Amino acid sequence: MSEALKKVKLILEDGSEFVGKSFGSEKSVAGEVVFYTAMVGYPESLTDPSYTGQILVSTYPMIGNYGVPEKSTTDKVHDFFESDKIHVSGFIVSDYSFEHSHWNAVESLGEWLKANNVPGLFDIDTRALTKILREKGSMLGKIVFDDDPIDFYDPNHENLVAKVSIDKPETYGNGEHKVLLVDCGTKNNIIRCLTARGATVKRVPWDYDFSNETYDGLFISNGPGDPALCDATVNNLAKALQKDQPIMGICLGNQLLARAAGASTYKLKYGHRSHNQPVLLKGTDRCFITSQNHGFAIDNSTLPNDWEELFVNVNDNTNEGIKHKSKPFFSTQFHPEATSGPVDTEFLFDDFIQNIVKSKKK
Repeated sequence: MSEALKKVKLILEDGSEFVGKSFGSEKSVAGEVVFYTAMVGYPESLTDPSYTGQILVSTYPMIGNYGVPEKSTTDKVHDFFESDKIHVSGFIVSDYSFEHSHWNAVESLGEWLKANNVPGLFDIDTRALTKILREKGSMLGKIVFDDDPIDFYDPNHENLVAKVSIDKPETYGNGEHKVLLVDCGTKNNIIRCLTARGATVKRVPWDYDFSNETYDGLFISNGPGDPALCDATVNNLAKALQKDQPIMGICLGNQLLARAAGASTYKLKYGHRSHNQPVLLKGTDRCFITSQNHGFAIDNSTLPNDWEELFVNVNDNTNEGIKHKSKPFFSTQFHPEATSGPVDTEFLFDDFIQNIVKSKKK
């Protein structure tokens, strides 16, 4: 079957070329080529807004064997996807499974990619490709059909958050705790985790001025790209830091909270994109295995005196979370809600809700 498929090239900015076969949309695209090491969870990962502008390489060799689930929703939130569409620019795997089998599958991965106009490549040496990315760092690349001319594109020079955030406020759930969620590229499971814990979630655009809003807790979501391009969000968060209402952030939310406090961020050479990143709770010997997807990090040396590191990455000692020393503000660089990935740290949502409960009693 694969012999009749169209040949397609992946070209990296260093001149490296890989020739594979197409199993998705036959469309030339460009973006930042990154790899992730998860064995499962491609429906969730491909719909993660944090991958916007990126060509994603799977290091696990066989992908597609369990197909793609249905597009059902509960309370306006997709049951099996992390947003309403695929956000990666392209998907690269070693071995694509043309046969799929799963009780919840309604279509194949290839059919889903084609319907979303996203190219998919297989039958290339993803180990060799990943070695290049490991040695040289994430780099620009392009998927080219029929020598169709297309320029390299660096998504990190663009405000990607503005592209993935909602246009107007939306509300989910009907709980007692009023949580304002700043949408910088929200994963759906953040909403699920909050509503399951008795929250009514008001989701607002990334640049929404919430200074006059009434809420019990503020939540800053994950999202794509460079946090330095989100000045509107940072300025709004800086106002919120003058108050005492609980705040929690995840991933990009961690970086934006740090910038609002006065710290700096920088781009990682490789980034962290996997289900198996170990993080240590500072001041303890407690280590958690976490799901991550980010290319930027907080510069710990720039944290103000009233803030401290909360978690640290065991592999490279980069920042994995911060907290305020006296106010109920904290954030994590990893994903406590995972999806896909381990849920070892989902208790942090409980901590956030407990901060709200304590705040209400004051």
